[in-house]
Amino acid sequence: MEASTENVAVITGASSGIGKEAAKQLLQKGWRVIGIGRNPERCRQAESELAQYTTRPGQFAMLTADLALMAEARAVAENIARLTDRVDVLLNNAGGVTAGLQMTSEGNETTFAGNHLGHFLLTRCLLPLLQNSAGKSAPGTTRVISVSSLAHQRAGPFDWDDVQSLNNFHAGSAYCQVKLANLLFTRELAKRLSTDGIIAHAMHPGVVASNFASHGDEEMQQHMAQAQTISPAVAADTLVWLACDEEPGNSTGGYFFECRAEAVNPLAEDDEAATRLWRESEKLVEPFLQ
Repeated sequence: MEASTENVAVITGASSGIGKEAAKQLLQKGWRVIGIGRNPERCRQAESELAQYTTRPGQFAMLTADLALMAEARAVAENIARLTDRVDVLLNNAGGVTAGLQMTSEGNETTFAGNHLGHFLLTRCLLPLLQNSAGKSAPGTTRVISVSSLAHQRAGPFDWDDVQSLNNFHAGSAYCQVKLANLLFTRELAKRLSTDGIIAHAMHPGVVASNFASHGDEEMQQHMAQAQTISPAVAADTLVWLACDEEPGNSTGGYFFECRAEAVNPLAEDDEAATRLWRESEKLVEPFLQ
């Protein structure tokens, strides 16, 4: 593999919705894009559709992995490392909801694993590629962007004896809690990567007209049916702005909506909780970091 000099973005959840639209916009800007999707058929469709926005061979690749499974998160990171020696922007966009308590084959709660833990492991595994990019790029241009949600405002403090919300599980509450986890992860990541010149931000995409809530409970589906939605393309504008624009590179650890900084739940500003969540997440993924 030759050393790359082009901007490289890795986008999770790139087979549909916001992720696919962000991939389209970055391809149109001339970036090389590596997408990750869970469903093989949707991945094939996205790869075929997005090929029309490429201008050179190898500009876009679509990889299949279910990030709720740590073995697949680790494996896809290894595949990415075989494709490129650098990652300029990692967009941790994939997410989902469930209608009830579901456990993965590895023993993790699906909402927590798919929205937080898989991205935590993927980011950890891709750090050498992010650091390689940062060492060759202008300060503030290498970035990790995580998609959170306004739902984090309804979250409570983490129960460190039940970090995956297994006791008295409620699908909506678990989703709110994991969106808080996205913000705490971003806060800790920003602190840990500051000396490398790598930026970490999070964003709220808005209520997007997509298949996101199709596996959610009745409460979630009613909420989505009644809400005023925006298109995935509009939501992706902020994601791409955070990836490319100069302004987000002047700060780190922020939370944005419609390209503007937004206030967060005070729980998301708890440095002790951010560090504790990092430690608890490391324990859960430790077998896959070897």
